[in-house]
Amino acid sequence: MIPLEQVRQQLEALGLMDAAAVLDNRLDSASHDGISYVEFLQGLLGVETQARRERYLKARLRLAHFPAVKRLEDFDWAFQPSIDARQIQALASLAFVAEATNILFLGPPGVGKSHLAIALGMKAVEAGFGAYFVTADRLLQDLEQAYHEHRLERRMRVYLSPKVLIVDEFGYLPLSRVAATLFFQLVSARYERGSLVLTSNKGFADWGEVLGDPVIATAILDRLLHHSHVVNIRGDSYRLKDKKRAGVWASPATPASSRDSLGGSNFVGASGSNLDRR
Repeated sequence: MIPLEQVRQQLEALGLMDAAAVLDNRLDSASHDGISYVEFLQGLLGVETQARRERYLKARLRLAHFPAVKRLEDFDWAFQPSIDARQIQALASLAFVAEATNILFLGPPGVGKSHLAIALGMKAVEAGFGAYFVTADRLLQDLEQAYHEHRLERRMRVYLSPKVLIVDEFGYLPLSRVAATLFFQLVSARYERGSLVLTSNKGFADWGEVLGDPVIATAILDRLLHHSHVVNIRGDSYRLKDKKRAGVWASPATPASSRDSLGGSNFVGASGSNLDRR
């Protein structure tokens, strides 16, 4: 057996499949460019290392259950001037993950809450942190079913283990008493142990109605806001921007209570700002 083929088989036997695949091209380049043995080996192993990292990230992103690929680089900052891009970029440093700090994105539908939440979650995965995405409705249906089937503790671990748990669309549907209590248990169990990134179309003044109990709402908010960044987004729906320009869509009137809770005197945080509470 010629040495080249033997080396290729040895690489494959060691599981270095990507290095084996580029061996011929790397040898040709090394001969042509006159690089040293160390540089050749470094380049060959670099191919394998990069390929393994890409496979690892792909697997971790799949386990995170993100519904789509959303990155900060793709966000249309000009369309939502109420958002301070510098502050979102600061969150992308992921200090909030190390500090087990929560992030709450509040605002009407279509303003980019989910995009920003997913983008930060992807940043966390790329940095080596565990993340998991779930809608609030799916999360609470899952926990409520587990509760009735007497397997709540085991199922709760799914949502406690990631360093970053993203709960999307909280507040779109009112919760049952059991679901509200289970959400309280989840928030309490994650308190100061892991970050919760939550998106909601409801201001804090409306959470008592969503949860069906002002006492539970207060207890949940007490834990969520103790270490938190609150991002209040105002503006039109990005998804409907073309319809509005064409004159075929007009936003429904917003009730006064909702306007207050999403930016008025009853809302925690000034309009279009981030609020840190530590």
